[in-house]
Amino acid sequence: MSCFVKTKRYARIMAVMVPRETVTEHRLDALEKKVDEGFARVDERFKQVDERFDKIDARFEKLTERIDAYNRTVTAGLFVVVAALIGTSAF
Repeated sequence: MSCFVKTKRYARIMAVMVPRETVTEHRLDALEKKVDEGFARVDERFKQVDERFDKIDARFEKLTERIDAYNRTVTAGLFVVVAALIGTSAF
């Protein structure tokens, strides 16, 4: 008889637990969906950031070309000044 009483209690506990498990599963499914949607938004934002960085990279490339051109001009000017100094000192 005592075994039968324990079984009844166990059956009541299980009856209460089953709906809780399904509610938990639904909540987890909803959470999973929210997380997936959040990551999709983050992925989209990263694509936008990547596009902006591509534009910045192009601008830096242009700036590098300008600095290189300036460097060549300064170097050529330096040679002209040195040659002029040598030329005036030689005579």
